[in-house]
Amino acid sequence: MAIGLAALLDDIAALARAAAASVDDVAAIATKASTKAVAVVVDDTAVTPQYVQGLDPKRELPIIKKIALGSLRNKAIIAVAAFILSAVAPWVFSPLLMAGGAYLCFEGAEKILAKLLRLEHETPAAERGPDAEKKIVSNAVRTDFILSTEIMVIALASISDQPPAMRAAGLVAVALVITALVYGVVAVIVKLDDVGLAISGREGASALERRIGTFIVNVTPTILRILTIVGVAAMIWVGGHLIVSGLADLGWHAPHDVVRHLASLVPEGALAWLVETACSLAAGFAIGAVLAGIYLAAGTLRARH
Repeated sequence: MAIGLAALLDDIAALARAAAASVDDVAAIATKASTKAVAVVVDDTAVTPQYVQGLDPKRELPIIKKIALGSLRNKAIIAVAAFILSAVAPWVFSPLLMAGGAYLCFEGAEKILAKLLRLEHETPAAERGPDAEKKIVSNAVRTDFILSTEIMVIALASISDQPPAMRAAGLVAVALVITALVYGVVAVIVKLDDVGLAISGREGASALERRIGTFIVNVTPTILRILTIVGVAAMIWVGGHLIVSGLADLGWHAPHDVVRHLASLVPEGALAWLVETACSLAAGFAIGAVLAGIYLAAGTLRARH
């Protein structure tokens, strides 16, 4: 009896060690995959705050929560589709990513052209009611789908040497960690002014605390404006990068070779990355401007008729 109990305890201990090792392995895989996708994660974080500007402050966090849940659904769909496609039709990834990249280029360029041509006459979202919120969430989740696709495809590619079960566990971990990170940071950013008001208006606050709170309140609109610019640029850059890389994968290497050649003219590291980013941004804006021009022209013709 005692021997049987000891053997059972030994088996339980061995299972516990195996489970702990598996958790460590999944964490290592998720870290590796997340590191590969870090640039897109930063872009995702920069893109999202623009969608909640102009909202009633009471609705900001609920809207961010809805977008975050939509992002998780996106990643779940993408992970399943990526597993299937990687087994039966791995060639389809490049065309799909290029199509998503073209949409990002279009969306970013359309925002810029609409601003330059003074075509924006929308009422603030806070005054447009629940239907506007649904549209905001829908637009944000659609853009997130493309960014999440690149994140999950990059993550899957970086752990392709792992067994299927570990790849699945790694992708789940990546989806949860990155979504929590991105939308946690977004929530903090959009509520900065409320934090500043709470600090400056706290009963018994010192003069220094009031100054800090007032500074946070005053600087928040500037931070959000900067993030809007960065977010639009990020859409165009990621879109241009997806298209240039996709063309190389499909056999047309000239655009990618030009970018690599220009990057080779400067020292490796940050400068080379900036050159590659600038090239992707230029290519993305050119493509997006053509698509946005067609879209705006079609809209003008529809309005006339």
